[in-house]
Amino acid sequence: MAHETCFWSAFFSSTDWSLMTIDTSTLAPAVRFSDLGVPPELVGALEKRGIDFPFPIQAATLPDSLAGRDICGKAPTGSGKTLAFGLAILARLASAPRANRRGRRHPSALVLVPTRELAAQIEEVMVPLASAIGVRIASVYGGVGYGKQLSELKNGVDVLVACPGRLTDLVERGSVRLSHVEVVVIDEADRMADMGFLPVVRRLHDLSSETRQTLLFSATLDGPVDKLIRDCQENPVRHVVVSDEADQGDVTHHFWRVESHDRIDVTTQVVSAGGPAVVFCRTKHGADRLSDRLSRSGLASAAIHGNRNQSQRERALKAFRDGRLDALVATDIAARGIHVDSVPLVVHFDPPADATDYVHRSGRTGRAGADGTVVSLIGSEQVAATKRMQKSLGLSSGVSAPEVSSLPESPPVSPSTFTQSQGSSRPKSARRPGMKLKTTDGTTPRAKSTGGFGARPKAAKAARGPGAKTKPAGSSSARANRSRGESSDRAEQPGNSSRRRRRWAS
Repeated sequence: MAHETCFWSAFFSSTDWSLMTIDTSTLAPAVRFSDLGVPPELVGALEKRGIDFPFPIQAATLPDSLAGRDICGKAPTGSGKTLAFGLAILARLASAPRANRRGRRHPSALVLVPTRELAAQIEEVMVPLASAIGVRIASVYGGVGYGKQLSELKNGVDVLVACPGRLTDLVERGSVRLSHVEVVVIDEADRMADMGFLPVVRRLHDLSSETRQTLLFSATLDGPVDKLIRDCQENPVRHVVVSDEADQGDVTHHFWRVESHDRIDVTTQVVSAGGPAVVFCRTKHGADRLSDRLSRSGLASAAIHGNRNQSQRERALKAFRDGRLDALVATDIAARGIHVDSVPLVVHFDPPADATDYVHRSGRTGRAGADGTVVSLIGSEQVAATKRMQKSLGLSSGVSAPEVSSLPESPPVSPSTFTQSQGSSRPKSARRPGMKLKTTDGTTPRAKSTGGFGARPKAAKAARGPGAKTKPAGSSSARANRSRGESSDRAEQPGNSSRRRRRWAS
């Protein structure tokens, strides 16, 4: 049973709660990382980066994780989970004598993630902190060659951030052993379930030390994730961070009836009026085609999906973060793990498969206290399913005609960076990301239905200045690299490699 309780009363109470629901509005705003038991070296490294106060999920979980308890953490994407488990790992390694780690080649901590973008992002967040205590971090994932990853493993790694597919290959090669792993983190567990990774996650988890501590973070804790919790954790403490409406950006949801032959034109108008935008497509080919059409309309656009190699994906993401793209066209691979606080607009060019995907796609906007807009383009055959989804999420029901003129004009976007929801010295009202949806967090959205067709788009080229020429950051043609060194997302799925069908060694 969930207990609504203030963090501090739960923290100082001697009661051993099996499930604690943390209401962010009641968290003491003056708590610092040092109050939670984070070692001074790490506190100093955080302060050098301007991170003074923990986010609610960090304040809630760190005392228990530092005490060695298994943790289930439920919080929205972008709520600070990376530092929640990252500091727990680094604090544990900082407390161990360096002599115990000196000369050890294999990792002491393992972070399992569903996508390579998330793996690279977590490494980027943790490396500056790890360097303060002499801890070595590496990430391994598909889509790139093995050479650099094998070299890092050979030189020795303390914390390994990994996608299950590539790690499976490396374990079977004998390039890495997990028997010394004392802390296992399973991040975005619900996404792992969606991608079919959970059987491999269980096998990798079982290869770690029998005395391991397991930290699991997810946007949901039911269904397959609940079974994973029962299989992999022992008496875990559950922390559920409840969104505080006062700390969230105001996200307006539009559902417009637009048939397939009109979607490209409407998307061009929407991005011109309210961009920069993340635009979601169902297929890789569709993402490439839309990105090419947007570029030909004068908008700077790039596509990101599983057929792009890691270098192409990183260039496209960097261009978007730096404000050089009007549209980042993505398949669902980008629905999680990409944290850019300043995205004002999300467009569902193809409707999501279900309500969960809608939440994660739409969560790219309305972050860190900023307002946002979500536009869904709905065909006649999708209206009934859309209304069911609206009802399940507590959104105002209905699909209307497009009205581009109703969209807010976005202010100029300065170059942004991955924030990884690291925590901040900014006031609380500016720190909490999230979107107003009536989900398990209990918040209620304000969806607006509009009618009538909007004005024609503004000229994107003129908005960038006379004579400006902008090329998309990525190629508009998709070719899957089928070599072993640069696998597609499909190649990272468990079971696609013949090597993965071999019997696992215990």
